[in-house]
Amino acid sequence: MNEPNESRTALTAEAAAAEFESLRPRLLGVAYGLVGTLPEAEDAVQEAWIRLQRSDLAEIDDLTGWLLTTTSRIALDVLRSARNRREAYIGPWLPEPVETAPDPADSVSLADSMSWAMLVVLETLTPAERASFVLHDVFGLTFEEVGGALGRTPASCRKLASRARAHVEARKPRFDVDPAAHRAVVKAFSTATRSGDLDGLVGLLDPDAVLVSDGGGLVTAARNPIHGADKIARFLVGSARKSPESWHQPIYINGSPGLITVMGGLVDGVISLGIENGRITKVDIVRNPDKFHGLRTASAG
Repeated sequence: MNEPNESRTALTAEAAAAEFESLRPRLLGVAYGLVGTLPEAEDAVQEAWIRLQRSDLAEIDDLTGWLLTTTSRIALDVLRSARNRREAYIGPWLPEPVETAPDPADSVSLADSMSWAMLVVLETLTPAERASFVLHDVFGLTFEEVGGALGRTPASCRKLASRARAHVEARKPRFDVDPAAHRAVVKAFSTATRSGDLDGLVGLLDPDAVLVSDGGGLVTAARNPIHGADKIARFLVGSARKSPESWHQPIYINGSPGLITVMGGLVDGVISLGIENGRITKVDIVRNPDKFHGLRTASAG
């Protein structure tokens, strides 16, 4: 029997704990990219930590690879289970929004690597396709590492990632990326919605715009996507009139300017806008209160 090499012998519990903590943001990002919700991502990372504590450290040659693989496997199991639950989900399902810094250089966030539009498109992939794409294309794992996480050959994972990449490119919206222009449209959208300016709102929306509202059956939300600028504008203005005491708080969601609807000091909804050529083509509204993890509100003043 071969003796453990020096790297294995040198791995102490303290060193393993320190490396785990340094990797936690990346592990959380991987898990969030796979499952699309923050609590489940945090649970996956915590489960990886528990498994690490129960493991023989002398048998772990590459701790970073071990943690990435273990977290990915756990998250993939969660994703497969979640797919079954989402089939019974009431209304459209949207990912959980994560607040990010206005300037990506100011912080490293689990959502910085994946835009909101990307996360929405990832929901259309199979679990294996999503995992191959996220692990390789987003987080830079080799196909050997991806194969270890998925229990597949590297060649199989390469095909899965290629198929997912083509699907993402075909369905990913070509939204404007200029932050200043995006912020200006978001502000105008908020003003028109809250003031009841129906014509102004229609003017901001692309004629073929689509609105998707996720309430999860827990709060009032549109059960089906709403198509067309006029219908969307009437829906938004009507909703605002039903809650005149609510207000909008600017926020950055998964790297892009968005809005939080605040009611009674609490988060009542999160709005993400897809913008092309200065017009709003996509309105995503998350109203399921179970998806407001970690979002903060400011005072109305």
